[in-house]
Amino acid sequence: MISKELNRRGFFERAADGIGGAALAALAFDEYASGGEIPAGDALEAASGGPRRGYDTFPRETHHPAKAKAVIQLFMNGGPSQVDLFEPKPLLDQRHGEDYFNEIAEDISSPQAAGGLLRTPFKFKQHGESGAWVSDALPHLHEVVDDVSFIKSMFNNHPNHEPALFKIHSGRLLPGRPSIGAWVSYGLGSVNQNLPAYVVLDDPRGLPVNTVQSWQNGFLPPVYQGTRVRSEGAPILNLNAETPYPEGVTNLQRDLLRKIDGLHRKKRPNQLQLDARINSYELAARMQLEAADVLDISQESQQTLDMYGVGGKQTDSYAKRCLMARRMVERGVRYIQIFMSAQPWDSHNGLENSIRSAAGQTDQPVAALVKDLKQRGLLDDVLVIWGGEFGRLPIAQMRDKKNYASAGRDHGPRGFTLWMAGGGIKPGVSYGSTDEVGYAAQENPVSIADWHATILHLLGLHHHELFFQRNGLNERLTDTFKPRIVKEILA
Repeated sequence: MISKELNRRGFFERAADGIGGAALAALAFDEYASGGEIPAGDALEAASGGPRRGYDTFPRETHHPAKAKAVIQLFMNGGPSQVDLFEPKPLLDQRHGEDYFNEIAEDISSPQAAGGLLRTPFKFKQHGESGAWVSDALPHLHEVVDDVSFIKSMFNNHPNHEPALFKIHSGRLLPGRPSIGAWVSYGLGSVNQNLPAYVVLDDPRGLPVNTVQSWQNGFLPPVYQGTRVRSEGAPILNLNAETPYPEGVTNLQRDLLRKIDGLHRKKRPNQLQLDARINSYELAARMQLEAADVLDISQESQQTLDMYGVGGKQTDSYAKRCLMARRMVERGVRYIQIFMSAQPWDSHNGLENSIRSAAGQTDQPVAALVKDLKQRGLLDDVLVIWGGEFGRLPIAQMRDKKNYASAGRDHGPRGFTLWMAGGGIKPGVSYGSTDEVGYAAQENPVSIADWHATILHLLGLHHHELFFQRNGLNERLTDTFKPRIVKEILA
């Protein structure tokens, strides 16, 4: 009989290395545990939406009927320019080159490089039955504008990338807070226990600004942190053993480890971080069976691969990740974010070339994703979000004060555009606007807290009822604000 005081380390030091040793140990633990397998976490309570004594990703009940079951967030790192993509401003053409410094001085981070008002190099047209304005920088988005709802009056509170990124992802300007994806996986769990609830598809060329902090769990248990999945090479590092064992041996090892974890957990009730760590390891084991299949886009038709731009010189990387995202939501992943390397939308100089480069990588795959979801009957249940952390200023940022052709735009936090589609969104809507030069949100301003509350609402979560108790406080994604749900864009 194995001693009840035997700890995990001691067991592995004493147990034989071979199959026979593992089998004998499993039998001994079966006897000790009276033949019953210790449940992982508080599965029944989690599944029923009741109070939590443990943390896992079992599906939970919503606060109200949900319009969306999953989210794909297409994050455009760097700050796409609203006046060059979505909001034509005739006054910028009429007053090109005129001084506008004093009117926006507080938001100019490089005053020595500030020029006059800068007209857009792009041509605008209205598209679709909705008549949405989109520039020729995004020719593929033209095809799906009637499925999209534009919010043209978003605003952030900081002109620098890092704090603005913290704000748009976690609701605060400071690091250390849970991202919205972590809040959603905490609130809803996942319908597929063999895949993470929250997945991040980052760029194989490098991490975005703020690196992994954009998908952190903060003070939420680590089981809710975004799981990085690679589009090239091994999808998840260190997921599979260097030396594979026969399936029977692997299953025996996992079963034995699960029982040891159960005994360890039984002696340490209410250790919530321990529960989360054990659940993370168990998820990794289950993912070995399903992750490779969901990420295998070779199963897609050539027509689908071509539609997304897989194999294209500019589009290949982003196309693969958009296609992976569609395959993931089909299999029950709750929240997916796709990031670009560094900040390609940060158009400080060479405005036209800079924007065309970023748009060239993303425009075709993004439009294809919307069309593909719609064709497959998934768009009604999947919320697609496109946008960055802020917009750009209406004036030129110039290295050469005599050469407007090489100018760019500095960061513009007071007004920018993002769009949403599917998952309970009213299609073909353009909501709000910035002022006459595109500097600040003017008509129907929408704060980031408003936007977060609206996303949660579509997923069946109320922003006030979704909280985590920490140091005697009920912490929330929107806890320091009084947000409103932007009902005008809801179906």
